[in-house]
Amino acid sequence: MGRIAGRFARVEPRHRIRRLVMGLLADLPRKNCWTIAEWDGEATPDAMQHLLSRVKWDADAVRDDLRAYVVEHLHDDQAVLVVDETGDVKKGTHTVGVQRQYTGTAGRIENSQVAVYLVYAGRRGHAAVDRELYIPRSWTDQPDRCRAAGLAPDTPFATKPQLAARMVTRLLDSGHHAPWVAGDEVYGGNPQLRTALEERTTGYVLAVARTHEVTTGVGKLRADALAKKLPRRAWQKLSAGAGAKGQRFYDWAHIDLPSTAPGHRHLLIRRNRTTGELAYYRCYSPRPVPLTTLVRVAGSRWRVEEAFQTGKDLASLDEHQLRRYTSWSRWVTLAMLAHAFLAVVRAEEHQLRPGPDGLIPLTCNEIQRLFIALVARSVHEADHWLRWSIWRRRHQARSQASHYQRQAATSARS
Repeated sequence: MGRIAGRFARVEPRHRIRRLVMGLLADLPRKNCWTIAEWDGEATPDAMQHLLSRVKWDADAVRDDLRAYVVEHLHDDQAVLVVDETGDVKKGTHTVGVQRQYTGTAGRIENSQVAVYLVYAGRRGHAAVDRELYIPRSWTDQPDRCRAAGLAPDTPFATKPQLAARMVTRLLDSGHHAPWVAGDEVYGGNPQLRTALEERTTGYVLAVARTHEVTTGVGKLRADALAKKLPRRAWQKLSAGAGAKGQRFYDWAHIDLPSTAPGHRHLLIRRNRTTGELAYYRCYSPRPVPLTTLVRVAGSRWRVEEAFQTGKDLASLDEHQLRRYTSWSRWVTLAMLAHAFLAVVRAEEHQLRPGPDGLIPLTCNEIQRLFIALVARSVHEADHWLRWSIWRRRHQARSQASHYQRQAATSARS
């Protein structure tokens, strides 16, 4: 918290932002301004809501501090930047960026809000270091709707690959180094993103669809057609990294792709050793690299799924109940900061105090439990909880009366 203290001009928001981040790490069944304020001992949620919506501070500047913190403590010369999106299911139409769209969180088309994240993944750990909210055309085509949600009326539409390129550029321009980028088919199938990475001489291993066409010495061919031409000796059994149940072994093959541009390009193919299912990747590296390196980068993509899961479960990345963009960016940045704290503590513990035989190393989940029990637990008198019960019921009664009045007015007009 000392790293970001200078982003707040007054001492009051500086202290309250610390308590808000502590609340994000607390063992609350649900986390929002109401529950965190009650847990922290506040009389009402007004101050917490004010901190997220109206107090002057720059969430992007705090994001830059977060990025520097993660890179410093999880630094790896062969780090992989993983890009991916995750969605939060929402009700109504007023939450910034919401529309009916596919989200992997639900596994189907839902009324949801989608954001693209950048995860820094190294040997010592991984954490999200940047975020961009996806604003659909249904919003950018309506300036008044953007203005009401706290966006600039002339907000331009940007695709998810464009958002990913923006975040990668931001990290590299800040002076940090990461030689690789990984992502799924949304990003691998976008030629503009691949070109942008090649212009920065940043290597990538990006998934593509089986129908994806690549240029070979005999013309353009689909990825699945090329896979069928591979001889048996082209496949190698290699691990994509350690998983919860051991090493994740697959069969791998790669095909050199001719190009007159500088650098080396490949089509990487992964085969499931049980089902035979194939996956395909477009690869680029400024210098020749062995197949094992491409496999390692491809296997790093699972880190983003773990970052989403732990970020949501432990730091409430997805529990915001906020409509406007400023509040969304602030909540998400602070949740990323809370999760990064757990990831950094885990890395330090593994390096300085490896666990004894018979115990697995400390996980982020276990660090959070210990942190709550030893540092962050709040204890209040019974009067505090009773006052909050009265406050909630009074607020709910006002909301109920407002709904009834609105319903009655609608019925009278009809």
